[in-house]
Amino acid sequence: MKGTSYIIIICFVAISVFYAGAQERIFDIAIDRPIGEVSPQMWGVFFEDINLGADGGIYAELVKNRSFEFFRPMMGWHPLGAPVEGALLVLNRQEHHAKNPRFLRVNTMAIGSSGLGLGNEGFRGMGVKAGVRYDFSIMYRQHVPGISLRLELVDSAGIVIGAGRLEPAAVTGGWQQQITSFHATATHPKARLNIWFEGNGEIDLDMISLFPADTWQGRPGGLRADMVQLLADMEPGFLRFPGGCIVEGYDLSQRFQWKKTVGPVEERQMVINRWNFEFKHRPTPDYFQTFGLGFFEYFQLAEDIGAEPLPIINCGMACQFNTAEVVPLDQLDTYVQDALDLIEFANGDTTTTWGRLRADMGHPEPFNLKMIGIGNENWGPQYVERLAVFQQAMKNRHPEIAIVASSGTDPNGDRFNYLDSALRNLGVDIIDEHYYRPPQWFFDNAARYDNYDRNGPRIFAGEYAAQSVAIASPDNKNNWLTALSEAAFLTGLERNADIVTLASYAPLFGHVDGWQWTPDLIWVDNLTVYGTPNYYVQKLYSTNKGTHIVQLTEKGDTVAGQRDLFASAVVDKKTNELIIKVVNRSDYPIAIQLELSGADHVAQTAVHVEMRSDDLDTVNSIEAPLAVSPQEREIVINHRSPRVEVSPYSFNVFRFKI
Repeated sequence: MKGTSYIIIICFVAISVFYAGAQERIFDIAIDRPIGEVSPQMWGVFFEDINLGADGGIYAELVKNRSFEFFRPMMGWHPLGAPVEGALLVLNRQEHHAKNPRFLRVNTMAIGSSGLGLGNEGFRGMGVKAGVRYDFSIMYRQHVPGISLRLELVDSAGIVIGAGRLEPAAVTGGWQQQITSFHATATHPKARLNIWFEGNGEIDLDMISLFPADTWQGRPGGLRADMVQLLADMEPGFLRFPGGCIVEGYDLSQRFQWKKTVGPVEERQMVINRWNFEFKHRPTPDYFQTFGLGFFEYFQLAEDIGAEPLPIINCGMACQFNTAEVVPLDQLDTYVQDALDLIEFANGDTTTTWGRLRADMGHPEPFNLKMIGIGNENWGPQYVERLAVFQQAMKNRHPEIAIVASSGTDPNGDRFNYLDSALRNLGVDIIDEHYYRPPQWFFDNAARYDNYDRNGPRIFAGEYAAQSVAIASPDNKNNWLTALSEAAFLTGLERNADIVTLASYAPLFGHVDGWQWTPDLIWVDNLTVYGTPNYYVQKLYSTNKGTHIVQLTEKGDTVAGQRDLFASAVVDKKTNELIIKVVNRSDYPIAIQLELSGADHVAQTAVHVEMRSDDLDTVNSIEAPLAVSPQEREIVINHRSPRVEVSPYSFNVFRFKI
């Protein structure tokens, strides 16, 4: 008994010391009076093929320029051995096969014993893992049978770390496809593929491909499992694709056309990626879109990770920062029809043209598309008048589909004000707002939506990212200051989840050896992937979103930066929990007294998840992927009068059983 009293006294002293150095605040939380519902789709993922996000990234193909369609047909390839003139020829079928015109003709009959081969460097090398099976495939057409293919994966020193062989079937005439597999014997981040042609003959090759077998869900020709897993871990409510500025294109010839990204992979028409040449500080001349990751795969990915699909289509306007090319209004029908056909592809019965194609690709059930974006970061009267044409056609044919409309590139200013007014007059369903601003802007705008019109369109915080230096600066960092400022801003989105129904960070992926834009939510190399502090901030919101907003105030006001605190609260009626999020941007700890109204009982223990760093410039990295990441612990509270503390420079999530 004496020992128990001694422990109680020590605990009381420890708690007293714990709070002694902290300033004290009082939050009033009305648990029994929800002020709005939280959309199940609230926190989602925005994907754009930038920073080697698709080819060379989440699309697991290891061979670069597999069908020789790059501007320079042999980019990524180099001859091996001592080939004679004409032994390797790129031929072009031109209009006879416009979607995939080029192929390689290999003739070994004049080579003799010198040997002939072809090497591929991959996308900044090939990430190869010991013990993993690799599936090599080609399309070929034999003129003179007799050539066998000896395959090698080699490391940076030229040491073979995987080998296989492919014997083309002894047929001539039309194109054939053949696959062979082999296992890697070592792990290497920058391997390359060598193909040696043995024997005498003449053969045409196309779609030379190498995939790891450990793709997401084991799908042949699929996605990098580790990259998809980080998305699934976020429990995203939606997936917005395919961008982003690639929707617009530098000009309309380079715009994203979804119909060219579906059907057999070898029939998908490659285009240059606009990020190939956009930034002089990061030229990427080998950046193209092969569309192995096309609209079918996007819909499938969304379904896999439990997210609502949100496709964005071109509205008849190219990027206004580049060419500002527009389609005349009287020639917009093709673009509108693309939108209508996309809905049929996603939702249509298998007796329809596009629904049947979806079924032929392996998904007879509809994808249950509910919303679609018209245009990306477009602005001005020319956008509004084209949007109105789409809106009329969509509402006539598919009133069940919500329309997401662009509010331009900026969250304020004349351009934004014009669009905000025009879109509200049009009665669009959702307005897509973007914010690429310094961290201080995010701190300053935590109350941005507190007084938005509740009767107008919903808001999509479609692209947010704090810029540590400046927009598009190559020196931007995903440091703790940017993530902390976003966490503060997101308290305002959550507090106003009745009007802000969707939110996503942008861009999503950055390859450490192939990026064009910083900052980015998730960084990868050829073998590894890690989340930034910004990733973990959004993940904490998404995995702790609750079902209903409840009012959290201090002295009658929302907590949106007064004396360095930002806060929001939700309840989860499915788990009977109160979830409070608090950001402390100050350099001192703060104690918070929670005055809860409407709770019959609060459990004596709660969960506290904390992200913090005393150094606001801290970043995660390949070497230290969890430098700033959530730390979870159980805390004991006074169930009648809960009291918590938040550390300096911290983002906190508290979960109370009620």
